[in-house]
Amino acid sequence: MNTANPLPGPHGRQEPLLSVRSLGAAYGHIEAVSALSLEVRQGQIVTVIGPNGAGKTTALAAIMGVLPATGSVCFDGEEVSGDGVEQHVARGMALVPETRALFASMSVQDNLELGTFRFRREPRAARMQALDEVYELFPRLKERRLQEAGTLSGGERQMLAVGRALMSRPRLLMLDEPSLGLAPLIVRDIFRILAELRQRGVSILLVEQNARAALKVADEAYVLELGRVVMHGPAAELANDPRIIETYLGAAGRHQRTLVSG
Repeated sequence: MNTANPLPGPHGRQEPLLSVRSLGAAYGHIEAVSALSLEVRQGQIVTVIGPNGAGKTTALAAIMGVLPATGSVCFDGEEVSGDGVEQHVARGMALVPETRALFASMSVQDNLELGTFRFRREPRAARMQALDEVYELFPRLKERRLQEAGTLSGGERQMLAVGRALMSRPRLLMLDEPSLGLAPLIVRDIFRILAELRQRGVSILLVEQNARAALKVADEAYVLELGRVVMHGPAAELANDPRIIETYLGAAGRHQRTLVSG
């Protein structure tokens, strides 16, 4: 990817790009997220870790406008609470869901081009430039650009899902469990690419069960349990906190170590 024309470039702003305050979301009468507050600054990777059922996926869906929510969501200083997914995408937010939500019978390239909806009124040359940048980041997708998405491996489908989100040139990329079900080598590739995107100015909000990998790549971290933030701080500090080591990085985390070393 051309670093002289990054995807996208840093804006040098000190205030949070994303500011979430007292976010609440529920499924019927069951409260899944309660009083959640977090921030993502320009060019940061912020991770949310926690056990299954902690509300991590719900939090992303509520921030993106997929689920109705209470509280405040501000993006680039503007209150966006209550706005829908299309409005969030137009502002520069993108979500890669755990399901990846690809169109299995469409080609890799057609799936990618669907991601240019935000720039649908711009000349095709601009969209093709975005496509070339994604292919530079994910050479394997270029090799398979004419294949149907449903024929790809799990790792390739994750690359395609991330690539499609990047086609909209987001300022904030939100990912839900990007390492789920992937082989160790592919996990390392995915997290290496996330670190590279940060260098190019993309802010990232990462929901991840693989706490070891997430804390290694992130700048800031939030620990979510039963829909509430129970710990927050620099990722490097949390990675050395005895409570985090015991709960997330101890014996149960030995397998995770193989996914991020090398």
